[in-house]
Amino acid sequence: MTWLTGITQILLVLGLLAAVHVPFGNYMAGVFLSTKDTKAESLFYRLTGVDPKSEQRWKTYFLSVLGFSLVSIAVLYGLLRLQEFLPLSNGKTAVAPDQAFNTAISFVTNTNWQSYSGEATMGFLTQMAGLAVQNFVSAAVGIAVAVALIRGLARQRSLFIGNFWVDLTRTVMRILLPISVIFAILYIGLGVIDNLTPDQVVRTVAGGAEATQTIPGGPDASQEVIKHLGTNGGGFFNANSAHPLSAPNALVNLANVFLILLIPSALPRTFGVMVGSRKHGWAILGVMATFFVLSLTAVILTETTLSTPATDAAGAAMEGRETRFGVIPSAFFAVSTTLTSTGAVDSFHSSYSGIGGGVLMLNMMLGEIAPGGVGSGLYGMLVVAIVAVFVCGLMVGRTPEFLGKRIGRTEITLASAVILITPTLVLAGTAVATMWPGAADSILNTGSPHGLSEILYAFTSAANNNGSAFAGLNANTPFFNTALGLAMLIGRLAPICAVLALAGAFAAQSTAEATPGTLPTHRPLFVGVTVGVGLIVSALTFLPVLALGPINEGLL
Repeated sequence: MTWLTGITQILLVLGLLAAVHVPFGNYMAGVFLSTKDTKAESLFYRLTGVDPKSEQRWKTYFLSVLGFSLVSIAVLYGLLRLQEFLPLSNGKTAVAPDQAFNTAISFVTNTNWQSYSGEATMGFLTQMAGLAVQNFVSAAVGIAVAVALIRGLARQRSLFIGNFWVDLTRTVMRILLPISVIFAILYIGLGVIDNLTPDQVVRTVAGGAEATQTIPGGPDASQEVIKHLGTNGGGFFNANSAHPLSAPNALVNLANVFLILLIPSALPRTFGVMVGSRKHGWAILGVMATFFVLSLTAVILTETTLSTPATDAAGAAMEGRETRFGVIPSAFFAVSTTLTSTGAVDSFHSSYSGIGGGVLMLNMMLGEIAPGGVGSGLYGMLVVAIVAVFVCGLMVGRTPEFLGKRIGRTEITLASAVILITPTLVLAGTAVATMWPGAADSILNTGSPHGLSEILYAFTSAANNNGSAFAGLNANTPFFNTALGLAMLIGRLAPICAVLALAGAFAAQSTAEATPGTLPTHRPLFVGVTVGVGLIVSALTFLPVLALGPINEGLL
C-alpha cells in the first residue's frame, strides 16, 4: 500500500468526523438538555420505578453508578460460570472462576480485556446477553459521568448534578442503539457475519481424513458495531478486528475507526453547547486534535521508516499486520484504539517497533484523552484542563477559574486524584508482577526490555480501561486474571468517584463574571499550555519505566 493510499484513507475518515462534528454534538447536547421523555423511556421508568423528574446529589449519583456496576459484574459472572447450562452454548463449558472474575469486570468497566479466545470460549447467548449488553451500558455509564461533570460546570448554587438512571437510559436509547442498528445492517452488507450457525468442520483442498478446518459462526456484526462505537474493544474472535469474518475488507476497517472516534470527538461540541460556550468546546477539541496528530505522526514515521533485514526483505514492516489493510491504516487504527479506551486491534501492537509500541503505551498513559473513551475521554481532558488552569494561575498570579468556577483546594485535590490513580495502579502493578513468583513464566521475552514492555502494557491497558494487549504475555493465569481485574475495577470506579465529587463541588459554586484578571481558557495559548501540562505530567510519571522498556528496546 502506497503512502498516498494510506494518507487518503486517514483524511477520508477525519473528513467524515469533521462533517458530523457539529450536528452530532448538538444532537447529543439536545438529548441531555431535553425535559421530555420518549414513550419507550417513560414505559421503562414505570417498569423500573425511576422518577425521571428527580435529581441526585453527587454521592447518590456515584452510589447509583457503583451499585449498577457491581450488580452487572455479579450477573455477568453468573452467566460465564453457568454457560454450559444455557441455551446456545454450542458445547462451551463454564469459564474458570479467575477468568470469569476478570472477564466480568473487564466488560462492565468498558475495558474488554480478554485473556481467552472468543470463538473457543464463549457461547452465543453469553456473547449476546452478557458481553454485548455490557458493551452498551458500560459505554453509557462513561457518557453519563461526563454529562454530570458538564452540569456541575454549568449550574450555579445547586446540590444536584442530574439523574444517573435517566442519563443511562437516554444514552442507550437515543444514541447508542440507533447508530448500532444502522451500522450493523451496513456491516452485514459489507460481509461481516451475523448468524446463529454453530462451528462447522470442513475438509480443506489438501484432502485426507485429517485435513479439516473449523469455520466459526455467530452474531458478530451486531456486536462489532457497539464494540467500536462504545470504545469497548475486545472481539468475537481471538484475532479481533483482524479476523476476516469481522473485518473482511479495508472499508470495514475504516468504518471501525470512524465508529471508534465518532462519539469522543463530538462530545467537546456537546460540552460547549451545554455550558453555553462553544468556544470552550473548540478549545478542548483543539487539545485532543493536537495529541492525536502528534501520536499518529510519530507512529506512522517509526513504522514506515523501520529498517531491519526482515522489513527490507518484505518491503515493509508487515509482521503482525494484515496485508489487506497495510502499515499506515494499521497505524491509524492502533493510534485510534490506544488514544481511546478501545481494546480492539487490527494488528499486533507487540509487533510494532520499540518506539512505535512505546508511543501506543504513552497514548494510554496520557489517560486516553485524545479524544478518549466515550465520556471518560472528555471528563479526563477537562480534568487536565483544570490542572492547567491552576498551574497557569499560580505562575501569572491570576485567580484560577474555569468557566467562571473557582479552582480551590478541594477542586485541585480531586483533579489531582483523578490524574494520580491510574499511574499508581500501572506502576505498582508492574512492579508486583515482575517480582511475583511464577509470573515470569507468562512472559514470552523473559529478561529483555520487550518482556518488561509486555507487563507494562498489560497494566497500562487494564488501569486505563483500554483492553488491548501485547501478544507475548499469557495473561490467563490466576495472578494476572486477579491483578488485572482489580486494576480495571479500581481504575474505572475510583476516578469516576473523584470526577463526580468534582462535579458536585463546581455545581455548588456560583459563576463569577470574567474580569481583567481572569485567565482566558478558550484561546490557542491555553490550548498549548494544556497540551504541555498533559505531556509533562505523563512524561515525569512514566519516563523512567518507559526508558527501561520500549525506549531501551528502540535504541538496541
